[in-house]
Amino acid sequence: MTIALERPVGTTDPETLVDPEMLERLAARITKDQPDTDLPTARRIVGQAAAFLAASAALPDAALSPSKAVDGGWHTWILHTVDYAEFCDRVAGRFIHHVPTPDGDSFEGGNESARHRTLDAMAAAGFRIDRDLWPDAAMMGECSQCHAGCTDSPNGGKK
Repeated sequence: MTIALERPVGTTDPETLVDPEMLERLAARITKDQPDTDLPTARRIVGQAAAFLAASAALPDAALSPSKAVDGGWHTWILHTVDYAEFCDRVAGRFIHHVPTPDGDSFEGGNESARHRTLDAMAAAGFRIDRDLWPDAAMMGECSQCHAGCTDSPNGGKK
């Protein structure tokens, strides 16, 4: 599969998309929420989330999906709404919504196909891919954000 981006991103290190202070804030939050994740790994997660979001913004109809680790980083970032909105405006020119696939739905071609599509899109954008953080695509129905569990969701935070 070949993916050509309309607006290629001109960097190979995805961490350069994130302000260093924001990178540290997000990485610290990830290590707090996920005690088994060390700070260097948390920084890598933030970088891969940034690359994923940039590729997703460039290819909004490509049905890309984060890995489980990157999705966790994305969830953390969304909690920092000012930082997240600024990043989205700068990288995508618009807010990038997180819309989990409903239970029972699947990615076109399945999770593995979505993972390959996503990695191809990120590589086409010129980003370095941290393969240790992409062993899988986030599974459908396992996303626990918003209507599946946030405290302000319609179900009151009950899963």
